[in-house]
Amino acid sequence: PFVVEAAVAAQSVASLAALSDFLDFDKEPKSLLEKFLYAAAFSPQPSGELLRLVLDKLDGKQLAPEVQETGIVAVGSLVGKLCKQKLCGLQQEVERGVETILRGLRGAKEESEVVIYLLALGNAVLPETIPILLDHAEEGPAAITTAAISALQRFPARHISRKVKRAMRRIFHEKRKSYEKTCRLAAAEILLDNEPSPMDIINILLAANKLESEMATFLLLKVQNSLRADHHPARKIMKDIMRDPRINNYNFFSKAGVSSSFSGPLTVTQDLLSTFGLDLLFLEGGFLRKSVSDFSLLSRGRRLRAAQVTIEAQGMESMLGENILEGEEEPELTAGMSAIFFDVQLRPIVFFQGYTDLMAKVLLSSGEPTSVVKGNFLLMDHHQVIPLQSGLQVAIKLQGGLGLDISADMDVSIWEQELKTSINTRGSLAIDFQAELDAPFLQATLRSQTEVETSIQFDTILRFSSSPVLMCLQLKEEQVPYR
Repeated sequence: PFVVEAAVAAQSVASLAALSDFLDFDKEPKSLLEKFLYAAAFSPQPSGELLRLVLDKLDGKQLAPEVQETGIVAVGSLVGKLCKQKLCGLQQEVERGVETILRGLRGAKEESEVVIYLLALGNAVLPETIPILLDHAEEGPAAITTAAISALQRFPARHISRKVKRAMRRIFHEKRKSYEKTCRLAAAEILLDNEPSPMDIINILLAANKLESEMATFLLLKVQNSLRADHHPARKIMKDIMRDPRINNYNFFSKAGVSSSFSGPLTVTQDLLSTFGLDLLFLEGGFLRKSVSDFSLLSRGRRLRAAQVTIEAQGMESMLGENILEGEEEPELTAGMSAIFFDVQLRPIVFFQGYTDLMAKVLLSSGEPTSVVKGNFLLMDHHQVIPLQSGLQVAIKLQGGLGLDISADMDVSIWEQELKTSINTRGSLAIDFQAELDAPFLQATLRSQTEVETSIQFDTILRFSSSPVLMCLQLKEEQVPYR
C-alpha cells in the first residue's frame, strides 16, 4: 500500500506506468484501490496523466460501490486542482473528467448515486456547474438538497451570485415547497456567510422568531457567533442591525432549545488564523439530528477546511414512539457520516439505513470501527528559484506529507437504550524544507525538517431510557509531540 501511495506522489512517467500495469480494478482488494484513489485526490499538484489514469481505471468496469464512489469524488478533486493550475480547457483529460461526472449525474437513478456526483461537483468547484447545483438544491428530496447546498458552500464568496442568494432565500423561507430543517439552516448559512445584505439578516432573524425552538436556537447562535468573529464578512452589518432594540431584545434571543453552535480561534498569528467550530442540532424530542465539528485555517482571505466531520441521524424519534410534527414526512431510520479533509470531500459512510439494517448490525456487530480513510498523502510539493540582488540564485524546495487514519463507530444498544458514536482521528505531518545557494565559488544549503503528531477522539453518548434524553459529549486530545 505504501509503495502505491509513493508512486502516486512521484507522478513520474515511470511511476504512473507502473501503477497502470499493477492496479487491476477487477481483482485488487477494495482497501488498496481506495488508497490509490485517495492518494490521487489529495495530490497537491496533479497532472493530466494522473487524472487520465484514474478515469481509465474507472471506465466501463463493474466496481464495488465503495470503490466507484471513492473514484467519483477523487475525479472531482483532481478536476478542481487542475483547473486551479489554469489547465481547464487546455487538457482534454479535464474535459473528460467533467463530462464523466455530469454524464453520471444525468444517468443516476438512485438517490445515493446522485448525492455522490453532487459531492464530486463540490470537490471540483467549477462555477459553470452552479446552475446544476441550484436546480438539485431546489427540486430534489432532502438528501439531494443537502448534498447540493453542501457543494455550493464550497464556493468562494465571489461565486455566490444574486441568483444563488435568491435560490437560498426561496429554500430558507420555503417559497415554493417545504424543506427539511437541515436544508433550510444550510441555506441560511450561505446567506449569512457570503456578504449578506442587511435585509437578508433581518428577514432570517424575523423568521427565526417563528421557527420551532431548536431550529431558532441554532440559527440565533449562528448569528451571535458571526458577531464575535473578527474575520466574519457579516460582522459590521450585524453590529449595525443589533443597534435596533426591536431585534436585539430578550424576546428574540431567549429561545430555550438545547442546540448549540460554537466557533472560536485555536491559533492566531499575523498570517494565519486557525479555528475550531462545533454545531449540534437537536430535535424537539431531545435527539441529536446533526453534529458538525470543523477545524479551519484562514489566511489572506482564503479558507482551508483542514477537517470537517458531520454525523447525521434520522428517524430515531419515530422508533421510540416520539410524535412527528404535523405536516412533516416520517423520515427513514438512518445514520451516517460525511467528512472533508484538506478541502477534499470523502465518500460518505452509512452506519445503517432502515430498521432491518440497524437490527442486523446490532446483532451481527463485529465491534470493529469503520475505517473512513487511512493512508499517506503528499500535501505540499513546491519548487521555486529566487534571484537575489547579488545576481546569485537560491533554489527552494518544500515538501509536506500527511499520514492519516480516521475511523468511526456507532453502537446502538436497544436493551440499554443507548446510542454511542465515536470518531477517532490520528494524523502526523512531516515537512521538509531546503534552500540551496549554488555558485561557482560558493555553495550553501539550509535544511529544516518538522514533524508533528496528533490524535483527537470525539465521543457522543445518548441515553434515551428517560425523558428528556441525556447526552454526553467528550472531546479527547492527546499531547501533541512536535519535533
